[in-house]
Amino acid sequence: MFKSAMSVLRFKKFEKNSAQRRLNRSANIDDLRRISKRRLPGGVFDYIDGAAEDERTLEKNVTSFANYGFKPRVLRDVSDIDSSTTILGRSIPVPLICSPTGFTRIAHPDGELAVSRAAAHAEIPFTLSTMATRSIEEINQATEELSNGNYFKPRNWFQVYVWKDRELLKDLLQRAKESKFEAIVITVDTAVLGRRERDVRRGFTLPPKLGLDTIIDGVIHPSWTWGFLRNEPIRFANVVGKSSDDGSSAITLADHVNAQFDQTLSWEDIEWFRDNWDGKIVLKGIQTVADAEIAVEHDVDAIALSNHGGRQLDDAPSPIDLVGPVAAAIGSDTEIYCDGGVRRGSDIVKAICLGADACMIGRPFLYGLGAAGEKGVDWVLDFFKEGMQRTMSLLGAKNLDDLTPELIEHQNFNSTFG
Repeated sequence: MFKSAMSVLRFKKFEKNSAQRRLNRSANIDDLRRISKRRLPGGVFDYIDGAAEDERTLEKNVTSFANYGFKPRVLRDVSDIDSSTTILGRSIPVPLICSPTGFTRIAHPDGELAVSRAAAHAEIPFTLSTMATRSIEEINQATEELSNGNYFKPRNWFQVYVWKDRELLKDLLQRAKESKFEAIVITVDTAVLGRRERDVRRGFTLPPKLGLDTIIDGVIHPSWTWGFLRNEPIRFANVVGKSSDDGSSAITLADHVNAQFDQTLSWEDIEWFRDNWDGKIVLKGIQTVADAEIAVEHDVDAIALSNHGGRQLDDAPSPIDLVGPVAAAIGSDTEIYCDGGVRRGSDIVKAICLGADACMIGRPFLYGLGAAGEKGVDWVLDFFKEGMQRTMSLLGAKNLDDLTPELIEHQNFNSTFG
């Protein structure tokens, strides 16, 4: 028993040192992606990295930022850069939000705990998915422990996939309220699941099945396998004991969505949420100016311009291309978040210049988590903050009020979104 405990400690120390070496060799998010690809089993990496059908939207989400060029101003005092702003009534040091990601523990055993702690350290919002592998209560406890004796208060949001069982959904909202979550994020673009062909080819299930392919992959990826086998089973932590479909048995994501998600969801259901939630409401998955205007009519607090990271409808509009038209249409009536394709601090600056209030990231922190655990997520959040502040300095912008459309130009803007 003693020898076994010592071997575990030695393994953890080795992993910690190895993680730091990997981060020391990383210069950007793409580097973390390559490291994650080496460290994670193929099916796990493809679940994180993949998107719908031909994955054109996934690629366009990232490359569309390159269509926006900067027009820097010079000879301005940039000795004191301030990247802070206010989101949902509270100040944050950088306009960045951690998006909800399902089944996060497949990237690392700590899963959502690691991401929520990193977000709390960075003093930015963390969004827990309905399909999370750590519960509402676990996240509350982990982040409250960090804030004890410190000046910051964790900012936890709860993302809602609208399930057919409204009593279960009501229970989730009540638990989020009791755990002091400040907002709900209603995902509105998953009436059905997009066809994610990497998962189809792999026969990928949640949780991953321990079949022959997994065993072979485990030999090639021993660190991941060690963590997978030595920790409690991966499940939908928020519904264990409350639903027969809690991830305790392998299921494809498409089967889960078809069985649980409510395809009748409509604008009228926003009132149901108001009756059962008295905090802030964010709608995630807005992809047209017309729907953004309807969201304002329903008096939501914020909208996330998002195509689900390209994982739902291929050839959907890229979020950065929507920011300008949506901001022009709704002004400051509702906060606007740009969710998708953000890979550098300069991308955040572009979104803010065009009219966004903040950006959301998902894959980048999953790459960090897969590459180096919680330290990897810390690295990602620092990378975005430092990159944003450096870009502001080079643009001659001291604060977010200075980030205006006059600092941006688009080479070929000829699209319209109705």
